[in-house]
Amino acid sequence: MAEIGCRYFNGYKPCGLNDVCDPSCPSRDIVETRILIIHLEALGAVLRSTALLPAIKRKYPRSHVTWLTKSPADGLLKNLKEVDRILTLQTENILKIQGLEFDAVLVVDKNQMIGGILKNIIAKKVYGFIVDAKTGAILPATLAAEELWKIGLSDEIKFHVNKKSEVQLATEALELPYQRDPYQLVFSADEQKLVQQRRQMWAPKNEILIGLNTGCAGVIPYKKLTVDFQREIIGHLSAQLKSSSHNFNFVLLGGPEDTERNKEIAKDLDVISSPTELGLRDGLCSTAAVDIVITGDSLGMHMAIAAQKWTLAWFGPTCAHEIDLFDRGVHIMTQATCSPCWKRSCDKTPMCYDQVLTKDILQGVLKGIDWLTSSTKPHSSATSYSPHP
Repeated sequence: MAEIGCRYFNGYKPCGLNDVCDPSCPSRDIVETRILIIHLEALGAVLRSTALLPAIKRKYPRSHVTWLTKSPADGLLKNLKEVDRILTLQTENILKIQGLEFDAVLVVDKNQMIGGILKNIIAKKVYGFIVDAKTGAILPATLAAEELWKIGLSDEIKFHVNKKSEVQLATEALELPYQRDPYQLVFSADEQKLVQQRRQMWAPKNEILIGLNTGCAGVIPYKKLTVDFQREIIGHLSAQLKSSSHNFNFVLLGGPEDTERNKEIAKDLDVISSPTELGLRDGLCSTAAVDIVITGDSLGMHMAIAAQKWTLAWFGPTCAHEIDLFDRGVHIMTQATCSPCWKRSCDKTPMCYDQVLTKDILQGVLKGIDWLTSSTKPHSSATSYSPHP
């Protein structure tokens, strides 16, 4: 009798793990709970939500996990052993899940599209957020999600009262056991080889590589420093670190929207420009190849955290306390008294990004050097990958 409840059984072709599908199969893995994670966007938030996976497996140890997201965020989830099926928000994939029954649906997004998705699937229990059918308003699915829900409704609570990270808030909202689990990131063998190749090319004399993530998404454009200021940072760090016993190289990181910007920053400076047009996974490889990352609150910051790099994250419009650097970095605060604000447009002078101090960045880099050269490092997740040091 075929083991239709096995994780690897699909019903139309051999799974490839054994010649015979029966209870004697050594790869037999019976699923007890079927989970659907719905986290559609944004890219950095989806990567951050990989930290939920260890908690999901603690609560549901014999679970089959499907993750529904928007392309290209699915690229951030590759190779994760805790995720059995990754689906993007396309008609054919929605049709697939409409015919399936899930024991638990974990909704991370506060997004009206969730209402339509939930209406057309069989879900025994929903955690996180739901959509009111009459008003379209986002509501907590259970009492556990009320804290995170209320934070979103009050600037006072979000900016000044709450002290929990987004990872902790989301874990608790989904009624999962919180243990400060790190982001989950696994590179393929080819990607690991690429990381090492870039490392060797960019640091032929084993230099310390300082990466600057130069941009951010267009939703809140004030989360990136100006071209002139980033050039100033490179010059300031070069001058201050000359007396160090370590050699340094600077690497400009970013995506397609940062290509021209990085050319402006690099002009007449001794820096390395990483590829910016080769996709998310390639960007992750570049981030993994460096040692220290200077960044705003952006996808690049989440990539650095996932790759377990020493991360100097500066904050102006957004809330530093929501970002857990897992003892591998420092939060650098703007001197602007109006921070945080979460505004998408602003005409104040000077801007918050003009009020980040270079001395704070230097001190953060020096702390990073101490961390890199320390004989003891904070605990790393077994499912994460960090090639050096």
